[in-house]
Amino acid sequence: MSLTFRKPKKACNDRNCPFHGDLPVRGRVLDGVVVSAKMDKTVIVKREYLYYVPKFMRYERRHSRIPSHNPECIDAKEGDRVIVAECRPISKTVSFVVVEKQEGK
Repeated sequence: MSLTFRKPKKACNDRNCPFHGDLPVRGRVLDGVVVSAKMDKTVIVKREYLYYVPKFMRYERRHSRIPSHNPECIDAKEGDRVIVAECRPISKTVSFVVVEKQEGK
């Protein structure tokens, strides 16, 4: 199984970029909305999902906040819908990288 994403139009010299650097991408691929872009080259992606509660036989809404590396060529801002992919740990908390910015919100 090969992961394929649209290559960004801009170029960058970030070594932790999956397109222009040497960062291998493997594992889970998730989507979400950028809720914070205040850090340098890092964004927080909020992902909402449904969790089944067997006792009540119903679903509840949950969310997770995923710190992700934001390469210069993608440059995701707050409110953007993005796709993140798992990679090797870049720092203590960052193990995902933004690979694509989706069109529309």
